[in-house]
Amino acid sequence: MPNKHNAAGRHHIPKMPHRVTNWSAYEAGLRSRGSLTLWMTPEAVVQWQAEPRTTRGGQARYSDLAIETTLMLGCAFKLRLRQTEGLMGSVIALMGLTVPVPDHTTMSRRAKKRPAVSRPRLPDGPLNVLIDSTGLQVFGAGQWLQDKHGAKSRRGWRKLHLAVDADSGMIVAQTLTDQDGDDPSQVAPLLDQIDGEIAKVTADGAYDGAPTYQTIAQYGEGIMIVIPPRSTAVRSGEPGPPTQRDRHLEVIEAKGWLAWQVATGYGKRARVETTMGRYKALIGPRLRARDPAAQHTEAAIGVAVLNRMLAAGRPHSVRSEGRLP
Repeated sequence: MPNKHNAAGRHHIPKMPHRVTNWSAYEAGLRSRGSLTLWMTPEAVVQWQAEPRTTRGGQARYSDLAIETTLMLGCAFKLRLRQTEGLMGSVIALMGLTVPVPDHTTMSRRAKKRPAVSRPRLPDGPLNVLIDSTGLQVFGAGQWLQDKHGAKSRRGWRKLHLAVDADSGMIVAQTLTDQDGDDPSQVAPLLDQIDGEIAKVTADGAYDGAPTYQTIAQYGEGIMIVIPPRSTAVRSGEPGPPTQRDRHLEVIEAKGWLAWQVATGYGKRARVETTMGRYKALIGPRLRARDPAAQHTEAAIGVAVLNRMLAAGRPHSVRSEGRLP
C-alpha cells in the first residue's frame, strides 16, 4: 500500500467520482490507435525521399520524416527494428507504393544521429505548463549478468523530463538526462522548446528554490509560478514587494496547505503524473537503445507516439455528485 508508513498522518479525503461524457468518440479514438493509417500519413509518403544535399558527402536516401514514421510505427506496436522493417514493408506493399523501406541498420544508424522529430501543434492561447520527471530503466551488459548469473550490478537509469499542457494534455517539450541529472537544471531546456506564450508553470517541491523562479522569469515577467515551498523554507528577506515564493509561504502559514493548493490550482499537477503513467503503460518503462544519442531519439519518438494517440481520442471527464467511499 502506498504511504502505509505515514498513513495516520495523511489527510483522509474520499475520492471524487468522475464520469466520461464522450464514450463514443473516445472508444473510436482508442480503436484508431491500432490503425496503420494513423501512423502512415500521406504527408510522410510525399516527403519520403530525402532532399538532395548541396554539400560534399553521401546522399541520404530517406528523409527524417521517413525515419520518424518508421520508428513511430515500431514504437506504437512495440517491435524491434527488424520486425519494424518487415511491418513497414508489408504496409507499403498493401498500399501499392513504390517507395523503398528503411532497413534496420539504417534506422539504427539514423537514430544515433538524432533526426529532427516533429513537434505537436501548440494549443491556442497562453499555456499552463506542468513539469515533472520520471525514471526509465536501461538494460545493458551488467543487467544481463545479473539476470543470467545472479551477479550484482549497478542498475542504469535515465530521467525523462516532460512539460505538459494542463488543458490539452499534450506533451509540449521533453528532455532526457542521466540518472544523476537534477530536475531544476532541465527547466530552461524544456521551456526553450515552447514557442508559444506561457502563463503558468507548475511543478512539485523538487523544483523549489530561487534559481528555478529566476529561470522561469526569463520567459515572461507575468508567468505565475506554482511550486510548493519546502518545509524548511523561509522568506527571502529581499527589499521591496514580496516575491511569488514569499506569497506562497504567507498563504500556507495563514490558511494551510490544502487552501493553498485550491487557491493556486496545484491539483492540476496530477495530470503530468498521469502522463508519466500513460507513457510507461503505452510506450514502456525502459529504453531499448544502448547508445546515448539513440536513447534521446527513442524518448522523443515515444513522446511523439503518445501525442498522436492522445490526439486520436481522449476522455472528457466531469465530476459527479457525491464521493466514493
